[in-house]
Amino acid sequence: MEQKRIIMDDKAMSRAIARISYEIVERNKGTEDLVIVGVFSRGVPIGKRIADKLSELEKTDVPFGTLDITLYRDDRTDTEHDEQTDIPFDITDKNVVVVDDVLFTGRSARAALDALIKRGRPKTIQLAVLVDRGHRELPIRPDYVGKNMPTSHSEEVKVSVTEIDGSDSVSIY
Repeated sequence: MEQKRIIMDDKAMSRAIARISYEIVERNKGTEDLVIVGVFSRGVPIGKRIADKLSELEKTDVPFGTLDITLYRDDRTDTEHDEQTDIPFDITDKNVVVVDDVLFTGRSARAALDALIKRGRPKTIQLAVLVDRGHRELPIRPDYVGKNMPTSHSEEVKVSVTEIDGSDSVSIY
């Protein structure tokens, strides 16, 4: 696949993550009872950056966990999977912000909801995404968006993060 263009460079990604973090603090009136959960794979480092920024802004530790949605996806029939979820805190009565890299059809977000509900009953579940590219198949809408990026079905959005890919960027292919 050929890269069409870079939509966000490392500075734009950093600004988007900071903006999302400020919006989370505003909406939740601080970070009390707030937890961040990153969806594997690229939602994990993005979520960790948001949790770190929130901790810096509010001078308190914001719990962070990781969520493996593989077993909850409706497009997989493979049940042989070692789940990598690591949520070392109770989510019951918490405001949970689920973080993912790209929101497209909404199916990953639905799978994340199923995986979370299995682990407790949060007060609220909010969705933060770095990129919303449209084309929803399910009635799911993000609460926090780094960049709205209308795309065609034939295009692919690729998020690169330093922790996995060696650099930060968002590109269209």
